Amino acid sequence: MKQVVFLLGLAIGWSQTGFAADVNLTGDVAAGKNNSVACGVCHGADGNSAAASFPKLAGQGERYLVKQMVDIRDGARTVPTMAGQLDGKSDQDLADIAAYYAAQTRSGGQTDPELLALGEKVYRSGVAERSVAACSACHSPTGNGNAPAGFPALGGQHAQYTAATLRAYRKGYEDASGRTNDGDAQIMRITAFGLSDGEIDAVSSYIAGLK
Repeated sequence: MKQVVFLLGLAIGWSQTGFAADVNLTGDVAAGKNNSVACGVCHGADGNSAAASFPKLAGQGERYLVKQMVDIRDGARTVPTMAGQLDGKSDQDLADIAAYYAAQTRSGGQTDPELLALGEKVYRSGVAERSVAACSACHSPTGNGNAPAGFPALGGQHAQYTAATLRAYRKGYEDASGRTNDGDAQIMRITAFGLSDGEIDAVSSYIAGLK
């Protein structure tokens, strides 16, 4: 049993959709396991997806997971492959699913040696000439994120998925058909907009090898 307190507006990038303010929910791991059977078809039974196009959810912060599920359910984030998957799920259901996946161990990945140097530079130092902040500032040097603040863990994530996500945020900076659910501060949209395709591919590969 894990206590999860959701206070909207406290975390940077937390959207205005989803839970009502000051709602306290306890995510139940056992209930979440039972409720996540359908999720496992794409994301893996333990949250470690086999397909690189589907994100690993294992070991992800509960706050981030709940926010994404709420945004998808309520229409703030559009994911074609998730269409209808969360319809009918209550806030408690989502808290339970998040608790289950957060309790799992995320599998590792590998970095392409040819992309290592550039990927590490972008992740740890950003791109100063374009005012792109270092990824490590929010997602931690080891890629484990900041769960209480709602910043997701990235280490071990499929490079293909991470790259697609960054490109979606980059598109969302100028086009609402891209990904835009990073809040009014637009942290991810601003960051991704300053990255080239080569930098996106390199940092995504580097992230895959973080543990």
